[in-house]
Amino acid sequence: MNRDKKRVLVLHYSQTGQLTRAARSMMAPLEGRGDIEVVWAEMRPATPYPFPWPFFAFLNVFPESVHMDAPRMRPLGILPGERFDLVILAYQVWFLSPALPITGFLKSEDARLLAGKPVITFIVCRNMWLTAQEKVKRLLAAAGARLIDNVVLVDQGHPLATFVTTPRWLWTGRKNGFWGVFPPAGVSEADINGAARFGRAIVDALTRAGGRLDASILHGMGAVRVNSGYVASERLAHRSFYVWGRLLRAIGPQESWLRKAMLLVYAVFLIVMILTLVPLGIVIRACLKPLIKKRLDAEVRRLEEPSGSGTERIEGYA
Repeated sequence: MNRDKKRVLVLHYSQTGQLTRAARSMMAPLEGRGDIEVVWAEMRPATPYPFPWPFFAFLNVFPESVHMDAPRMRPLGILPGERFDLVILAYQVWFLSPALPITGFLKSEDARLLAGKPVITFIVCRNMWLTAQEKVKRLLAAAGARLIDNVVLVDQGHPLATFVTTPRWLWTGRKNGFWGVFPPAGVSEADINGAARFGRAIVDALTRAGGRLDASILHGMGAVRVNSGYVASERLAHRSFYVWGRLLRAIGPQESWLRKAMLLVYAVFLIVMILTLVPLGIVIRACLKPLIKKRLDAEVRRLEEPSGSGTERIEGYA
């Protein structure tokens, strides 16, 4: 093996293919170079998850997702001691938690390969990812990895519109815009194509003198932006998910009919909560915001670490 050639491992899992496309866009500036090798590895569960999702199958994985019950995984095919100068962990968010295949990988023996390596997390999701990333941070730390950056691409369209477009895509496979009101589901093509700027910055960091990645290399690139309005909402929603998930796990396994009946009760509860408590929470937070602004701003800055939301370097890599 050429010790001078930099090696980048891209770990990815995507049901719809959107996340992998975005990761390919980010990695495009690295591909085909004589001084950098990109290795792609898919995190595959032993039992694949369906797409499109049947409605109950979709709801039925939420307790295990929230409580991070690792599914059995197929071997990654990468040796623990194999040399990589950088790892990209590209993942989806399920129920405010990392998708189960990502949890499965990070809790498997294969995660040993992350020890001592710099990692960039790359999230493509609807709009709420804060709790999932906090969980991934803990799992990366447990594996001995060094998180140096985080990149997040979120769905196009107003959050209220994505309440409709995202479930429609998940349950039917249709992501097109419709009725002249709802935009296409998922991340915009402009954002996917724009991810190449991160790849260009990675090339510069890998090929500069030394090439050791000890700190953020994507700062000032508009890598991540935390919506302060989601901070409290996510925590409240995750607490609800956690309690309901605990109840459903106690009732029985995923194939239990009693659990499926209780899932129907939960679905009704979730709809009621979205229509009542969510708007009420928005009003309450708006009233309290002046009183907690400094504390909220500090929390937003913490959640945006290590890459931050600055954009001062974008022009050089556009």
